[in-house]
Amino acid sequence: MMTPDRVAGWATGIGIGFAVFIITWTVLNRLTGLWLPVPEGPIVSLSTAVLAGMAVALERGKALSRKGRDLVQLR
Repeated sequence: MMTPDRVAGWATGIGIGFAVFIITWTVLNRLTGLWLPVPEGPIVSLSTAVLAGMAVALERGKALSRKGRDLVQLR
């Protein structure tokens, strides 16, 4: 069952993952643009940013929803 605390935990995790995606994409696109030609640089930076953002969103969402579940059980 999805309690409001678990939903808030997942929403926060997704938001953190999105922030990691944006920062990773911006920084890597700038760096790969210096070393790789045009088609490869943006593809590498976008692919890496998507993977990093998804990994962080899943990890943080799971951890924060678990913390919310633990708080509900204490009540």
